Amino acid sequence: MAYANYSRTVEAGLLDRIASFLKDAGERLERYRLYRRTLTELDALSNRELADLGIGRSGIRRVAYEAAYQN
Repeated sequence: MAYANYSRTVEAGLLDRIASFLKDAGERLERYRLYRRTLTELDALSNRELADLGIGRSGIRRVAYEAAYQN
């Protein structure tokens, strides 16, 4: 009785790794931009407007971080 085994190791080529790196870098940059945009918008609100949203001035960074990185 004869058996045949065929296995192939899949390795990402250099171009695939570069493309993956650039894609990841682009996603990180977009998340950072969302964080900064949210931070800027919330910082522009008055204390009363923030209170209406249930956010204290000290919680602006946390809310911006959650908006950008917790999704």
